[in-house]
Amino acid sequence: MGAGDVLTFAQGRQIRVIRIVALASRRGPAPEARTLYDDLTPPPEPDTPEEVRIGPRPTKKDRRALDAMRGDGEDRT
Repeated sequence: MGAGDVLTFAQGRQIRVIRIVALASRRGPAPEARTLYDDLTPPPEPDTPEEVRIGPRPTKKDRRALDAMRGDGEDRT
């Protein structure tokens, strides 16, 4: 891996495309590291809806009930 190489990798739900500009001789701070690569990742499409949570996060009891309803695993109540 060296200058000019292009890397494609998954970061969460996003695919990143990075071109290496140069390699550092030492590990340094993030602002310095950002100067060593170009981010070629295309911007997200505006039509893609983001995951929207409706209501509060489910409790452990709610998760068990959902799992039991779906048939995932054993009922541990």
